[in-house]
Amino acid sequence: MASQPLTVLPVQAPVQTGAFDLYRTLIDALEASGETLQDGDVLAVSSKYSAISEGRVVTMSDIVVSPEAESLAERYHMNPVIAQLVLQEADHIFGGIQIGFLLTYKDGVLSPNAGLDRSNIPSGHAVLFPEDPYATAEGIRTAMRERLGVQIGVVLTDSWLMPGRLGTTGVALATAGFRPIQDERGKADLFGNPMAVTQRGIADSISIAAQLVMGERDEATPFAIVRNTGVQISDAPVTVDDVAIPWPMCIYVESLTVGLLPGGAPAEAFSARQHANNRVTG
Repeated sequence: MASQPLTVLPVQAPVQTGAFDLYRTLIDALEASGETLQDGDVLAVSSKYSAISEGRVVTMSDIVVSPEAESLAERYHMNPVIAQLVLQEADHIFGGIQIGFLLTYKDGVLSPNAGLDRSNIPSGHAVLFPEDPYATAEGIRTAMRERLGVQIGVVLTDSWLMPGRLGTTGVALATAGFRPIQDERGKADLFGNPMAVTQRGIADSISIAAQLVMGERDEATPFAIVRNTGVQISDAPVTVDDVAIPWPMCIYVESLTVGLLPGGAPAEAFSARQHANNRVTG
């Protein structure tokens, strides 16, 4: 029997700026859109929308800036409050660039400024990651099973900058209800050769598909139903350890730190070169 085509259905919902009932809002949004969840669907939920529902919105004027944050802000030309929030939120800070961003490791994802987001929220506020993304995803899955009687998977979606590429793409900040990684190691390729290292990021791929209809600007589409993904729905718990490689083992991190070749990276910041060129031609 031929497989069914992958289908991604956007679901709009009201804009929110403070804590709210995510489950009730989701059910109301489904009803308003005329869409229904079916067994086997994967529900993509904006991690930012989830975080707002949990009250993970901070008023920047309330933040007390430490001397360490002041130092970071001066070095990387950042807003000191943002530097303070990154210090509080990040699991690890690698460094930064002099246009106000720090590269961090947070909840299993390499991300700028620990996922801190100031878009689509009133001025003077910022949204943090959900407190426990995997618990949030599991809570949504459980609530939909109890309230709607459906067995679904859930991904919390976020945007991610691909190293060396312009533009953002989707990434699964957390997963529930199915295995986020499909291990292809040991299986044969088209020519019978055993696969040595390939592990497919199923949850990330679903998040990318969902991002195409959810958008990132003024679409007000924090949910998407992704149908016919082929994932096997399961009650087995999923944690960050099921998907995240420890950052000391990451090819990008190691290659650009202890594995760096002489001359393998710029000796000065791009922004510094641009500043020097402007002085010469100005």
